[in-house]
Amino acid sequence: MPEKIRGPHKAPGPLAIALIASAQLMIVLDITIVNVALPSIGKAFSFSPTSLTWVVDAYTLVFGGLLLLGGRSGDIFGRRKMFMIGVLLFAGASFAGGFATSGALLIAARALQGIGGAIASPTALALIASNFEDLKERTEALAIFAAVSAAGASIGLIAGALLTQYLSWRWVFFVNTPIAITLAILAPRVLRESEKQHVPADFIGAIASILGVSGIVYGFIHSAASGWTSPISIGAFGIGVVGLISFYLRERSAKQPLLNLSIFSNRNRSGAYAVMFLVAAALFSLWFFLTQFLQDVLGYSPLKAGFAFLPMTATVMLIAKNGARAMRKIGPLPLLVYGPMAVGLALFLFSRLGPGASYTTHVLPILLLNATGLGATFSAVFPTSMTGVTPKEAGLSSVMVSVAQQVGGSLGISVLATVSAASATNKAAQLVASHFTGHNAKILIEVSGWTSGFKAGAVMAVLAGIIALFSVRRPKQEAIAPGVMTSVVME
Repeated sequence: MPEKIRGPHKAPGPLAIALIASAQLMIVLDITIVNVALPSIGKAFSFSPTSLTWVVDAYTLVFGGLLLLGGRSGDIFGRRKMFMIGVLLFAGASFAGGFATSGALLIAARALQGIGGAIASPTALALIASNFEDLKERTEALAIFAAVSAAGASIGLIAGALLTQYLSWRWVFFVNTPIAITLAILAPRVLRESEKQHVPADFIGAIASILGVSGIVYGFIHSAASGWTSPISIGAFGIGVVGLISFYLRERSAKQPLLNLSIFSNRNRSGAYAVMFLVAAALFSLWFFLTQFLQDVLGYSPLKAGFAFLPMTATVMLIAKNGARAMRKIGPLPLLVYGPMAVGLALFLFSRLGPGASYTTHVLPILLLNATGLGATFSAVFPTSMTGVTPKEAGLSSVMVSVAQQVGGSLGISVLATVSAASATNKAAQLVASHFTGHNAKILIEVSGWTSGFKAGAVMAVLAGIIALFSVRRPKQEAIAPGVMTSVVME
């Protein structure tokens, strides 16, 4: 049966995708826009280096843990309604964070932002399925969504630097409020509501998924600071593993599961989820390590470092837009193989940079190579994740893409930071043994850590390309029923 929709009857126009993409951009750039402000936040509340990480980790932990439940809420209560609730909660939490008078209140506001993001992000992607019935329009809408998802982090670096330098760190939170309120006001005017699925929520599965994802994410976060053998790290991993096993067993037996495991039966979708997970994990090595390299080695200010990413951002958006047209002609496989491989090569080349590097000669060409890989990957991964999806499954599939992106990024930065720290420690020991100290020694130690982090990220990206090569096949399009996602089968 065609999916029933409520709201505007005319076909969605540019304003609809602009609204959905703006919400995704606001959520994606939130991590890096806050990262730039961390030094100022640390001084304002006298955070220790360890406790300061919770300004980022509180958001990431809650976001990753609640994504499945947040996406499922859109299927049960209506995607547009939950989208509006998610962005309004994000707005309120951002407003509270801007007015925070203590570190504890700021961290609590960040956790509330995570709840809002976990509802808004997957429902935003699912709203594309609900509102764009024509294959060409939907593919282009997904390409725009992909472009802002890929470019959001670098935009956040620039926005965060501008707001922190010329206003206050509080404005990295305040800026979200008017944007989110505007999105909530416009949503019922330009977006159509999806049909509600009158099924009971799987709260047991939800609790198991939250414990599983949160346990694993927290285990990696804690390991980066305290080591893999820390009792807390081991305990968190244990809770995570038990939670994920319990979740799997629950979803196999539940009459109305939170996650219908049949969503993984299509190899194109499963491949897309894996590619997104690994590329997102690898991508965090770029933001995390290259930002430090630009400031500590090349001497850039935070604002100048943010603008250094601008050519990459523009190229990503251009490639992602044109990638939608390319995918209709050649299918997703070439893009999903080339994209991660190009990202992997770029990260490896970044690992070869040293103190004598220059931005124009060394950094910029690699950034542009990385941009072509990201643009190709993101332009193909979102449409591929919707392969063969029915209207009722659209929300679930969009959740899985968001889970792969956010959890992959969270685990990626934790793993890469741990690898980097271990390499830096070994380098420091070597320099001490050779009695080499001073500022130059400090730079060599940092570069050694970044080099190992880049190489680990390159391995993740290349692995994503290999998985795509063996899992993704070119789909063929069948008839499009009114209001139903395109049915796709394997050739």
